[in-house]
Amino acid sequence: LRAALLIQRWYRATMARIEMRRRYSLNIFQSIEYADEQAQLQLSNFFTFMMDHFSQPGAGKDKNSKDSRDLEMTESSFSLAEFERRIDVPDSYYGPRLKFPLTAADANALLDAFKNEELLHARYVLQLLHETRRVLKEMPNITYLSTSYSKEITVCGDLHGKLDDLLMIFYKNGLPSEKNPYVFNGDFVDRGNHSMEILIILFAFLLIYPNDLHLNRGNHEDYVMNVRYGFTREVLRKYRVHGKVILYLLEDVFSWLPLATVVDSKVLILHGGISDTTDLDFLNLFERSKRPLLSSSLEDQCRLSGVRSKQSSFRLVENGVGDSVLKVWTTKLTCLLTLDILWSDPRNQRGCIPNKLRGGGCYFGPDITAKLFERYNLKLLIRSHECKQDGYEIVHGGKVITIFSASNYYEDGSNRGAYIKLNPDLSPRFIQYQVSRNTCRQNLQERINTVEEAAIKALREKIYANKTELMEAFINKDLTGSGKLSVSDWAEAMESVLQLELPWRTLRPQLARSSADGRIEYTSCFYDLKIEKPIEEVQPSLVETVCKYRKDLEMIFNFIDKDQSGLISLEEFHHTWKLFCAHVGVETDDEAIDKLANTIDYNKDGYIDFSEFLGAFHVVHRLD
Repeated sequence: LRAALLIQRWYRATMARIEMRRRYSLNIFQSIEYADEQAQLQLSNFFTFMMDHFSQPGAGKDKNSKDSRDLEMTESSFSLAEFERRIDVPDSYYGPRLKFPLTAADANALLDAFKNEELLHARYVLQLLHETRRVLKEMPNITYLSTSYSKEITVCGDLHGKLDDLLMIFYKNGLPSEKNPYVFNGDFVDRGNHSMEILIILFAFLLIYPNDLHLNRGNHEDYVMNVRYGFTREVLRKYRVHGKVILYLLEDVFSWLPLATVVDSKVLILHGGISDTTDLDFLNLFERSKRPLLSSSLEDQCRLSGVRSKQSSFRLVENGVGDSVLKVWTTKLTCLLTLDILWSDPRNQRGCIPNKLRGGGCYFGPDITAKLFERYNLKLLIRSHECKQDGYEIVHGGKVITIFSASNYYEDGSNRGAYIKLNPDLSPRFIQYQVSRNTCRQNLQERINTVEEAAIKALREKIYANKTELMEAFINKDLTGSGKLSVSDWAEAMESVLQLELPWRTLRPQLARSSADGRIEYTSCFYDLKIEKPIEEVQPSLVETVCKYRKDLEMIFNFIDKDQSGLISLEEFHHTWKLFCAHVGVETDDEAIDKLANTIDYNKDGYIDFSEFLGAFHVVHRLD
C-alpha cells in the first residue's frame, strides 16, 4: 500500500507538471498571436490611409497599377461563359474539369485531386467564385436553421488553411449532404498552407447543397488580414497569372458571407462573441457587403464609446436627426457591432470591457450572455476564434461553447481539433481528433517537450526584439547598478514592456539565470541570441527597429509592390520607411536607412528584394 501511494503521488505530481508546461506553452503562443493581431488592427488605419492616398513615386508604374486594377475589376465581373471563352484550359491539365451547376461527383473529384496535391485550374476557380458570390448575395445576414428536418447538425470551428483537419472531419463525420448538414464558423484561411483548397471545397458543397452547408464569416475573411497572415501570398504563389483577379473576387465573396446562424431559434452560432450592445435585429438589416471591417483600432473603439452607450442610436431618426448625421451614426454602429461579433472573447468576470489583448472587440462576462439570452430567448452560444487545448471549451455555466477545429495549430501536439454534433434536443456532443504525421510516434513527455521548446523559442525572439525597452525598464528598477533584480521586479519589468499577461515567475527558469542570492541576472535574458544583419555597419537601433516591425513592414511593402514582383525601388522604400516610422513614432537616421538600402541593392539597378531585406533581420539562436 505504501509503495502504491508513493507511485500515485509521483504520477500525480508528474502529470501536474506536464499539464502546467502544456498550459503555459499554449498561453505563450496565444499571447504572442493576440499581440500580433493588436498590432494588425492598429496598423489598419495606416493601411487604409495608404490605400486611399499613397502615390507611387514612379508615375508610369502608377498608371499601370491603375490599369491593372481596372482589368481585375472587369475580369471579376465576367459571366461563366466569358471565363470559359477567355481562359483556356490546356490539354496537359489533368485535374478536375468542372461543369456548372455542380454535382456531388464534382465535389468528390475535387477532394481526390487535393489529396493528391493537385491544383484546380484558374478558370474553374474563377467560375466557382462567381457562382458562390451569386448564391451568397441571396442569403440574409443571419441564417435560420431547424433540426426538425435532420437528426443532427455539425458545427465546425476555425480551420486556418489546414486541409488535413477538414478531410479528417469528413472522414469521421461524412460529407455534407441533405441528411448531414454542416455549419462552418469562419476563419477558413490564413496561417495554413491549403486555404485555397479549403475554400474551393466549402464553396463547391455550398453550391451543391445551399440549404445544408452554411458558412459564417470570421475575422480572417478580410483582405487586410490575408495580406499579413499568408493567404494572399498563397494565392499568388499557386495562381501566378490570374492570382490578382482571384484575390479581387475573393474580397467581394468574403464581404457577402453571412455573419451568424441561429438553430431552432435557440442556438446562436457566430465567430467571435457578443457585447453589451449586440443587436441581432440590427445585424440582420444592414447591407453587409458595405460595412467597414478593419478600419477601427482599439483607439477608434474608445472614440466610439459614445455609440456603445447608445444602444438605440440607429433609431435617431425618430428624434428628428438629419439623414447625414444618421448615416454617420449608423456606419459607426455597424462597424462596432461587426467588430464585436467577429473579434470578442468570453471571460469569467462580469461586464463588458475592450479586448486590449487583441486590440478589437471586447471581453464579455456571464451577465452579458444572460442578458442577450433573455432578450432573444436563446439557450446556447457557439463561437470559435480561440485555440483551445482540447479543441473546445465550455464557459458561462454551460451557455457559451468555444469550438476550434484546427489541430496542431501552433505546433505539432499543441492542441486537438474538435467539432460539435447538435441533436434535435440541442444537446451538444463533442468529437475530438488530432491530425499528425510526427507526434503519433512520440510519448506524452516528448510531445510536451516539442511544444514547450517551440513556445519558449518564440517568446525569446519576442523578448530580444524588444531588448532596448526591456533594458531601460531593468535599469530603472536596478537602483544600485548591480545587474540583478528581484523576481518580482524582473517580472514587473517584463510585463510592463511586452504586455503579454504571462506567468513570468513560472517562466523565469526558462528565460533568465539566477544568482546564488536568488536574484535574477537580467542581461541573461538576451544570452545566446542575436539579430542577423546583412552588413556590419548597420546601427543597432535600426536593426532592432526592423526586427521588431518586420511583419508590419512586409505587409506595407506587399501593398506597394503592385505587380507582386518582390521588388521595390529605392525611392519607394525610402518613402514608405519615413511614413511608417512617423506612424509608429520611431526616430530613424535617413542616411543610415539609405546606406542600408543601397547596400542591399546588389546589382545596383535601383530596386531591392524586400523579402530578402526583411529576412536578413531575424533573431538567431546561437545554439541552433
